[in-house]
Amino acid sequence: MEHMPKLNSIAYQGVPGAYSHKACLEIGEGIDAVGCNTFEGAIAAVVDHKADLAMLPVENSTYGRVADIHRLLPESGLHIVGEHFLRININLLGVKGSRLSDVRKAYSHSVLLGQCRDFLIRNDIKPVPAADTAGSAELVLAENSRETAALASDLAAELYGLDILVRNVEDREHNTTRFLLMAREPYLSAPEDGTVLTTFVFTVRNLPAALYKALGGFATNGVNMVKLESYMIDGSFTATQFYADVVGHPEEPRLARALEELKYFTSHMKVLGVYPIELRR
Repeated sequence: MEHMPKLNSIAYQGVPGAYSHKACLEIGEGIDAVGCNTFEGAIAAVVDHKADLAMLPVENSTYGRVADIHRLLPESGLHIVGEHFLRININLLGVKGSRLSDVRKAYSHSVLLGQCRDFLIRNDIKPVPAADTAGSAELVLAENSRETAALASDLAAELYGLDILVRNVEDREHNTTRFLLMAREPYLSAPEDGTVLTTFVFTVRNLPAALYKALGGFATNGVNMVKLESYMIDGSFTATQFYADVVGHPEEPRLARALEELKYFTSHMKVLGVYPIELRR
Protein backbone atom coordinates (compact mmCIF):
# COMPACT_ATOMS: atom_id res chain seq x y z
CA MET A 1 0.00 0.00 0.00
CA GLU A 2 2.94 2.30 -0.71
CA HIS A 3 0.80 4.55 -2.93
CA MET A 4 -1.38 5.58 0.00
CA PRO A 5 -0.80 8.62 2.23
CA LYS A 6 -0.23 8.18 5.97
CA LEU A 7 -3.26 6.46 7.49
CA ASN A 8 -4.57 6.78 11.02
CA SER A 9 -7.72 4.65 10.98
CA ILE A 10 -9.66 2.07 8.97
CA ALA A 11 -13.37 1.31 9.41
CA TYR A 12 -14.71 -2.23 9.01
CA GLN A 13 -17.98 -4.09 9.52
CA GLY A 14 -17.99 -6.26 12.61
CA VAL A 15 -16.55 -6.44 16.10
CA PRO A 16 -12.93 -6.96 17.19
CA GLY A 17 -11.65 -10.31 15.99
CA ALA A 18 -13.64 -10.34 12.75
CA TYR A 19 -11.81 -11.29 9.56
CA SER A 20 -12.29 -7.72 8.33
CA HIS A 21 -10.55 -6.57 11.52
CA LYS A 22 -7.68 -8.95 10.78
CA ALA A 23 -7.44 -7.55 7.24
CA CYS A 24 -7.19 -4.02 8.66
CA LEU A 25 -4.30 -5.05 10.92
CA GLU A 26 -2.39 -6.35 7.88
CA ILE A 27 -2.42 -2.93 6.20
CA GLY A 28 0.07 -1.38 8.60
CA GLU A 29 1.20 -1.07 12.20
CA GLY A 30 -0.25 1.60 14.43
CA ILE A 31 -3.45 2.07 12.42
CA ASP A 32 -6.65 2.14 14.48
CA ALA A 33 -9.33 -0.33 13.32
CA VAL A 34 -12.83 1.08 13.85
CA GLY A 35 -15.59 -1.54 14.13
CA CYS A 36 -19.04 -0.69 12.72
CA ASN A 37 -22.36 -2.53 12.91
CA THR A 38 -23.01 -2.52 9.15
CA PHE A 39 -21.29 -2.00 5.81
CA GLU A 40 -23.23 1.26 5.54
CA GLY A 41 -21.79 2.27 8.91
CA ALA A 42 -18.22 1.61 7.74
CA ILE A 43 -18.83 3.74 4.65
CA ALA A 44 -20.40 6.52 6.74
CA ALA A 45 -17.39 6.54 9.07
CA VAL A 46 -15.18 7.53 6.13
CA VAL A 47 -17.67 10.01 4.67
CA ASP A 48 -17.98 11.69 8.09
CA HIS A 49 -14.17 11.84 8.56
CA LYS A 50 -14.24 9.37 11.46
CA ALA A 51 -11.89 7.05 9.56
CA ASP A 52 -9.46 7.40 6.65
CA LEU A 53 -10.46 4.19 4.86
CA ALA A 54 -13.18 1.56 4.80
CA MET A 55 -12.23 -2.12 4.43
CA LEU A 56 -15.10 -3.85 2.59
CA PRO A 57 -15.23 -7.55 1.58
CA VAL A 58 -16.53 -8.02 -1.96
CA GLU A 59 -16.01 -11.70 -2.78
CA ASN A 60 -14.79 -14.99 -1.43
CA SER A 61 -13.12 -17.70 -3.51
CA THR A 62 -15.37 -20.39 -2.02
CA TYR A 63 -18.67 -18.63 -1.32
CA GLY A 64 -18.73 -16.02 -4.09
CA ARG A 65 -19.98 -12.44 -4.01
CA VAL A 66 -20.69 -10.73 -0.68
CA ALA A 67 -24.34 -9.68 -0.68
CA ASP A 68 -25.24 -5.96 -0.88
CA ILE A 69 -21.71 -4.68 -1.47
CA HIS A 70 -22.13 -4.10 -5.21
CA ARG A 71 -25.33 -2.16 -4.49
CA LEU A 72 -23.59 0.05 -1.92
CA LEU A 73 -20.39 0.92 -3.78
CA PRO A 74 -21.80 3.14 -6.57
CA GLU A 75 -23.80 5.28 -4.14
CA SER A 76 -21.20 5.46 -1.37
CA GLY A 77 -19.56 8.67 -2.57
CA LEU A 78 -16.18 6.99 -1.94
CA HIS A 79 -13.41 5.86 -4.29
CA ILE A 80 -11.74 2.45 -4.48
CA VAL A 81 -8.05 3.06 -3.75
CA GLY A 82 -6.76 -0.47 -3.19
CA GLU A 83 -7.50 -4.16 -2.92
CA HIS A 84 -6.39 -6.62 -0.25
CA PHE A 85 -6.53 -10.43 -0.21
CA LEU A 86 -6.89 -12.27 3.08
CA ARG A 87 -6.45 -16.04 3.35
CA ILE A 88 -9.42 -17.18 5.44
CA ASN A 89 -8.26 -19.79 7.93
CA ILE A 90 -11.35 -20.91 9.84
CA ASN A 91 -10.89 -22.30 13.34
CA LEU A 92 -13.29 -24.10 15.66
CA LEU A 93 -13.20 -22.20 18.96
CA GLY A 94 -14.46 -23.48 22.30
CA VAL A 95 -14.35 -22.59 25.97
CA LYS A 96 -11.28 -23.56 27.98
CA GLY A 97 -11.00 -27.32 28.45
CA SER A 98 -13.47 -28.32 25.73
CA ARG A 99 -12.68 -30.76 22.92
CA LEU A 100 -14.02 -31.44 19.43
CA SER A 101 -15.99 -34.45 20.68
CA ASP A 102 -17.90 -32.18 23.10
CA VAL A 103 -19.22 -29.80 20.46
CA ARG A 104 -22.85 -30.12 19.31
CA LYS A 105 -23.44 -26.73 17.65
CA ALA A 106 -21.30 -23.96 16.14
CA TYR A 107 -22.12 -20.30 15.69
CA SER A 108 -20.83 -18.20 12.81
CA HIS A 109 -21.84 -15.87 10.00
CA SER A 110 -23.83 -17.72 7.32
CA VAL A 111 -21.09 -17.06 4.74
CA LEU A 112 -18.48 -18.75 6.94
CA LEU A 113 -20.79 -21.68 7.75
CA GLY A 114 -21.05 -22.29 4.01
CA GLN A 115 -17.26 -22.40 3.72
CA CYS A 116 -16.88 -25.35 6.13
CA ARG A 117 -20.08 -27.31 5.51
CA ASP A 118 -18.23 -30.59 4.94
CA PHE A 119 -16.39 -30.32 8.26
CA LEU A 120 -19.63 -29.68 10.15
CA ILE A 121 -21.38 -32.65 8.53
CA ARG A 122 -18.47 -35.01 9.21
CA ASN A 123 -18.45 -34.08 12.89
CA ASP A 124 -22.24 -33.93 13.33
CA ILE A 125 -22.12 -30.29 14.42
CA LYS A 126 -25.23 -28.18 13.92
CA PRO A 127 -24.52 -24.84 12.15
CA VAL A 128 -26.19 -21.85 13.82
CA PRO A 129 -26.16 -18.55 11.87
CA ALA A 130 -25.07 -15.47 13.80
CA ALA A 131 -24.51 -11.80 12.97
CA ASP A 132 -20.75 -12.17 12.48
CA THR A 133 -17.79 -14.40 13.23
CA ALA A 134 -16.21 -12.56 16.15
CA GLY A 135 -19.65 -11.97 17.65
CA SER A 136 -20.05 -15.75 17.59
CA ALA A 137 -16.93 -16.04 19.73
CA GLU A 138 -18.53 -13.62 22.19
CA LEU A 139 -21.64 -15.82 22.29
CA VAL A 140 -19.58 -18.92 23.08
CA LEU A 141 -17.77 -17.11 25.87
CA ALA A 142 -21.09 -15.94 27.32
CA GLU A 143 -22.76 -19.38 27.12
CA ASN A 144 -19.70 -21.05 28.66
CA SER A 145 -20.76 -24.50 27.46
CA ARG A 146 -18.48 -27.22 26.13
CA GLU A 147 -21.20 -28.18 23.65
CA THR A 148 -21.08 -24.78 21.96
CA ALA A 149 -18.35 -23.55 19.63
CA ALA A 150 -17.67 -20.74 17.17
CA LEU A 151 -16.15 -20.73 13.70
CA ALA A 152 -13.87 -17.72 13.63
CA SER A 153 -10.32 -16.40 13.31
CA ASP A 154 -7.33 -17.06 15.52
CA LEU A 155 -7.49 -13.35 16.38
CA ALA A 156 -10.99 -13.88 17.83
CA ALA A 157 -9.69 -16.78 19.93
CA GLU A 158 -6.97 -14.54 21.33
CA LEU A 159 -9.27 -11.59 22.04
CA TYR A 160 -12.05 -13.61 23.72
CA GLY A 161 -9.92 -16.13 25.59
CA LEU A 162 -11.14 -19.24 23.75
CA ASP A 163 -9.28 -22.43 22.87
CA ILE A 164 -8.68 -23.36 19.24
CA LEU A 165 -10.11 -26.89 19.12
CA VAL A 166 -9.36 -27.49 15.42
CA ARG A 167 -7.44 -25.23 13.05
CA ASN A 168 -8.14 -24.66 9.36
CA VAL A 169 -11.52 -26.42 9.08
CA GLU A 170 -12.44 -24.67 5.80
CA ASP A 171 -13.45 -27.04 3.00
CA ARG A 172 -11.19 -25.42 0.37
CA GLU A 173 -7.48 -24.78 0.82
CA HIS A 174 -7.62 -21.72 -1.44
CA ASN A 175 -10.29 -20.03 0.71
CA THR A 176 -9.54 -16.31 0.29
CA THR A 177 -11.55 -13.10 0.60
CA ARG A 178 -10.93 -10.05 -1.54
CA PHE A 179 -11.43 -6.68 0.15
CA LEU A 180 -11.69 -3.23 -1.39
CA LEU A 181 -10.23 -0.19 0.34
CA MET A 182 -12.42 2.90 0.02
CA ALA A 183 -11.40 6.52 0.59
CA ARG A 184 -12.93 9.99 0.25
CA GLU A 185 -10.50 10.98 -2.52
CA PRO A 186 -8.80 8.95 -5.28
CA TYR A 187 -5.06 8.33 -4.85
CA LEU A 188 -3.94 7.54 -8.41
CA SER A 189 -4.08 10.32 -10.98
CA ALA A 190 -1.68 8.94 -13.62
CA PRO A 191 -1.10 5.55 -15.32
CA GLU A 192 1.31 3.12 -13.66
CA ASP A 193 2.65 0.90 -16.46
CA GLY A 194 -0.34 -1.41 -16.73
CA THR A 195 -0.18 -2.50 -13.10
CA VAL A 196 -3.49 -0.94 -12.08
CA LEU A 197 -7.13 -1.94 -12.16
CA THR A 198 -10.05 0.27 -13.10
CA THR A 199 -13.42 -0.65 -11.59
CA PHE A 200 -16.65 0.73 -13.02
CA VAL A 201 -20.39 0.06 -13.22
CA PHE A 202 -22.62 0.53 -16.24
CA THR A 203 -26.17 -0.04 -17.46
CA VAL A 204 -26.69 -0.98 -21.11
CA ARG A 205 -29.33 0.63 -23.27
CA ASN A 206 -32.42 -1.43 -24.10
CA LEU A 207 -31.19 -2.42 -27.55
CA PRO A 208 -30.62 -5.80 -29.27
CA ALA A 209 -27.10 -7.12 -28.53
CA ALA A 210 -26.31 -4.01 -26.49
CA LEU A 211 -24.06 -5.86 -24.03
CA TYR A 212 -22.17 -7.58 -26.85
CA LYS A 213 -21.60 -4.24 -28.57
CA ALA A 214 -20.71 -2.48 -25.32
CA LEU A 215 -17.95 -4.99 -24.58
CA GLY A 216 -16.62 -5.07 -28.14
CA GLY A 217 -14.38 -2.07 -27.57
CA PHE A 218 -12.44 -3.87 -24.85
CA ALA A 219 -11.71 -6.80 -27.16
CA THR A 220 -10.69 -4.69 -30.18
CA ASN A 221 -8.42 -2.52 -28.02
CA GLY A 222 -6.79 -5.46 -26.25
CA VAL A 223 -8.02 -4.55 -22.78
CA ASN A 224 -8.07 -7.42 -20.27
CA MET A 225 -11.41 -7.57 -18.42
CA VAL A 226 -10.83 -9.69 -15.31
CA LYS A 227 -14.33 -9.45 -13.82
CA LEU A 228 -17.85 -8.85 -15.13
CA GLU A 229 -20.90 -9.35 -12.91
CA SER A 230 -24.54 -8.37 -13.24
CA TYR A 231 -27.10 -7.54 -10.61
CA MET A 232 -30.61 -6.13 -10.54
CA ILE A 233 -31.34 -2.47 -9.80
CA ASP A 234 -34.10 -1.78 -7.25
CA GLY A 235 -35.49 -5.28 -7.67
CA SER A 236 -36.34 -4.80 -11.33
CA PHE A 237 -36.03 -7.76 -13.69
CA THR A 238 -35.55 -5.44 -16.68
CA ALA A 239 -32.94 -3.02 -15.28
CA THR A 240 -29.58 -4.74 -14.92
CA GLN A 241 -26.37 -3.06 -13.82
CA PHE A 242 -22.95 -4.52 -14.58
CA TYR A 243 -19.84 -4.34 -12.41
CA ALA A 244 -16.47 -4.68 -14.14
CA ASP A 245 -12.74 -4.76 -13.35
CA VAL A 246 -10.31 -4.12 -16.20
CA VAL A 247 -6.53 -3.93 -16.30
CA GLY A 248 -5.25 -0.45 -17.07
CA HIS A 249 -5.71 3.24 -16.31
CA PRO A 250 -8.52 5.28 -17.98
CA GLU A 251 -5.89 7.71 -19.31
CA GLU A 252 -4.07 4.95 -21.19
CA PRO A 253 -5.04 5.18 -24.89
CA ARG A 254 -6.34 1.60 -25.23
CA LEU A 255 -8.62 1.77 -22.20
CA ALA A 256 -9.66 5.34 -22.98
CA ARG A 257 -10.88 4.22 -26.43
CA ALA A 258 -12.70 1.20 -24.96
CA LEU A 259 -14.50 3.31 -22.37
CA GLU A 260 -15.46 5.89 -24.98
CA GLU A 261 -16.99 3.14 -27.13
CA LEU A 262 -18.78 1.73 -24.09
CA LYS A 263 -20.60 5.03 -23.58
CA TYR A 264 -22.39 4.68 -26.94
CA PHE A 265 -24.25 1.60 -25.72
CA THR A 266 -24.89 2.50 -22.08
CA SER A 267 -27.39 4.73 -20.33
CA HIS A 268 -25.14 5.08 -17.28
CA MET A 269 -21.45 4.51 -16.58
CA LYS A 270 -19.44 5.40 -13.49
CA VAL A 271 -15.81 4.73 -12.58
CA LEU A 272 -15.59 3.61 -8.94
CA GLY A 273 -11.83 3.56 -8.63
CA VAL A 274 -8.38 3.23 -10.16
CA TYR A 275 -5.88 1.41 -7.96
CA PRO A 276 -2.77 -0.83 -8.00
CA ILE A 277 -3.13 -4.54 -8.61
CA GLU A 278 -2.35 -6.48 -5.41
CA LEU A 279 0.65 -8.76 -5.82
CA ARG A 280 -1.29 -11.75 -4.42
CA ARG A 281 -3.93 -11.55 -7.14
